[in-house]
Amino acid sequence: MPRVLDGAAIAAAIKLEVAEEVKLLAAQGIRPGLAVVLVGNVAASEIYVRGKVQACADLGIFSELITPPETVTTEDLLDLVASLNDRDEIDGILIQLPLPPQVDAKALLDAVSPAKDVDGLHPVNAGRLQAGRPALAPCTPAGVIEILQRSGIPIAGQHAVVVGRSDIVGKPAAMLLLHQNATVTICHSKTRNLPAITRDADILVAAIGRPGFITPEMVKPGATIIDVGINRITSREEFDRFFAGNAKREATFAKRGSTIVGDVHPKAFELAGAYTPVPGGVGPLTIAMLMANTVRAAQMRRNLPRRGL
Repeated sequence: MPRVLDGAAIAAAIKLEVAEEVKLLAAQGIRPGLAVVLVGNVAASEIYVRGKVQACADLGIFSELITPPETVTTEDLLDLVASLNDRDEIDGILIQLPLPPQVDAKALLDAVSPAKDVDGLHPVNAGRLQAGRPALAPCTPAGVIEILQRSGIPIAGQHAVVVGRSDIVGKPAAMLLLHQNATVTICHSKTRNLPAITRDADILVAAIGRPGFITPEMVKPGATIIDVGINRITSREEFDRFFAGNAKREATFAKRGSTIVGDVHPKAFELAGAYTPVPGGVGPLTIAMLMANTVRAAQMRRNLPRRGL
């Protein structure tokens, strides 16, 4: 039977470590602070943000939720970010995506001080990550590495294939794997003969944003599969494609009218040596690593030693 990599348990362990770091900082009169900017009323974003704010409260991190209206302009948001950059009690700034169409998201993300960029999306942090220098790494890719390391999955010398090339997940995940001495191949929608490449992967990271994209014939038996995808399916046809005969999923679908599937077809997991489920795999690590990044930003801004994460 494949080994299920429990992201929730790993996230809980990381949060305990973060809480200890927060206590050590508190002894020096320092409380890490996170500002979250949530524009408008996007239901999914509101759920994610509530989780982040609650995690801050649980771990002793100061948090401030700022909720500009849906009609806000880029200029207004740039002024807001500038004021947050100047506030010493704020160590991390998170701009919740997506943003309304009238907002220049790239300009806004670039305006965040690299020292407070806890999402790891600023070009300065991307450059530092590539150069192997101290940086705030994007939370989800950093969580992928934590899952592998804390689960005892070898990385050095392994062939890691990353399917997806986004700036948020694919590219930084590939770079972090490379820094751990994996041999890394990045694939995407234009890759020729993709199944032949993925079948050679010892570690297969699926981050392409397409439900069930990785099928059984694309997996090498015994490989470790890291499924980063979170895709909501609402049609019976899609449900039957992925979960026909799954009573537990059927109950969820009947109750909610939807369920979640990753970028990996559930049947493909049967070939794996180990895999992250969806939900309960990579997802919980994203908030845990955000908390870790907020504490790390507080340490780095004050030239304090990094003791833990």
